[in-house]
Parts: sequence; C-alpha cells; structure tokens
Amino acid sequence: MTGTVPAPTLSAPRHAVPAGAWDTHTHVFDARFPAGPAPYALPEAMLDVHAAMRARLGTARAVLVQPAPYGRDPACLLDALQRDLALRGVMIADETVTDATLAAWHEAGIRALRFVEMRAPGGTGRYPGAIGVDALKLLAPRLRALGWQAHLWASAAQLAELLPELRPLGVPLVIDHCGMPMGAADHGFVQLLRLLRDGTAWVKITTCRLSCDPRPVQDALVAANPDRLLWGSDWPYVRMAPPPDAGAMMDAFLGALGDESLARRILVDNPASLFD
Repeated sequence: MTGTVPAPTLSAPRHAVPAGAWDTHTHVFDARFPAGPAPYALPEAMLDVHAAMRARLGTARAVLVQPAPYGRDPACLLDALQRDLALRGVMIADETVTDATLAAWHEAGIRALRFVEMRAPGGTGRYPGAIGVDALKLLAPRLRALGWQAHLWASAAQLAELLPELRPLGVPLVIDHCGMPMGAADHGFVQLLRLLRDGTAWVKITTCRLSCDPRPVQDALVAANPDRLLWGSDWPYVRMAPPPDAGAMMDAFLGALGDESLARRILVDNPASLFD
C-alpha cells in the first residue's frame, strides 16, 4: 500500500483543549502493511503523522479504529499500539476469533470490536468486509468477560430497530458518528437519546459525517447525558473531499459547549473510564 493522498491539514483550536483530552475515532495507514482493495485512495497517515495531528489538535490520547482496507488483519493497528502507549484500539472480528487472540489483543491495548450495519453507497448491502450485529450477539459473553465495548456504525433508522434487541446483551454500546441522524428530531435519534439517558449507550460526537446541522444534534446529546458522550475527529477522512479541518471541528464542539467542566468530562473523564 502506498499513500496517495496527503494527510489533511488542520488548524490549531482557538478554544483551550483540556489536558489529557482524547480523540476517540481516528485511523492510521502504514505502507509497510499490505492492504486489500479499497474504494478510496489511501491517505498518508502513518503513526508519526497521527502523532503530529494529535499534538496540533491538543489531544494527548487517541483511539484507533480498524480501517476497512486492512480487513481483519490487525498488524498495522497492533504495531501502532505497541509503539505508542497513548493509544487504544478498536478491531473487527466475528465469532470465529479465538479466546487466545482476544486475550492477546487486550494485552496490546484493544478495548472493543466494531460492527457495521451502514449500507455502502450505491449498493444494497453493508460495506465490503464489514461485520454486522449478528456476530455481536454471538460474541457478547466474551466481550463482557473482557470488559470490552461494541462500537456500532448504523443509521438512525437502523438503530431504532437494533438498540432494543442489543441492550439485553450487557455489552457497552458505543454509537459512531452521533447515530447518523437526519436531524435532532429523527425518530431513530430520539430512541437513541432514551438509551443515552439511562446509561445504556455511549455516543461519539463525530459530526463530520452528518448531512444535517450538527449543532442541534450535539445540544440534544449533551442535554440527554453528558456522562455517556465522547468526542472523535474521524481523521484522516476517507471518502470526503475536501476533508474537514479537525481543529475547526474541535473549536465548534467546544464553542457549542461553552463549559469547561463539560468539556473535561467529555474529552477526558469519559474516555479514560471507558478505554483505560
């Protein structure tokens, strides 16, 4: 794999980012590790570039999410975790993964598996290589034993159907990209807010993938339960041209909060309790 798209530039946030802040949704790509076919040009986002991004953004810690081109091969992600102890990881696997593999991943710093129900653009099924929630149902006892979470990328409409049946699994459910609502009044998003209020679900405030105004969505999430919120940039922004500015996203997030204690809770305390 050779990166063909330079890593996106970002501005330094104008608002003060609290010490120890986490970015809970990022990716690394490294030419030393072979990747499978990808529907997008792979970005230049090796670990040193990732570290420079964090330094400019003001985030001391970060979570790496397995990118689709690497499929089920954890080599790139595990290498990054080994070389930078400030990182935690989210991998993908189905029910065939062995207990020994899960234990080794836990020791390396992986704390969750990701499950995808989002439909690929122009198709009728999931993104190629994605693992759906059927595998989560089978893996739930082992995730509970490890103290891991399940990260879920699905549309708000899908979440309205999925969350009631996933809730009894007893696995912390971390919802990607604000739950992908069409707006703050979206029926599926309203259902998500209910589970957020009772502490069943966690939600990443990752607004760059939203097709609606992100401010009402963020406001509704914060009003529902700030103790179950995380922040993520989704850097380095595949399938997005031009890519967003993570610094501007952080500024918009902090400006909308307008509260230093809330910012510390969402950026520092919540992810530390979940991933550490």
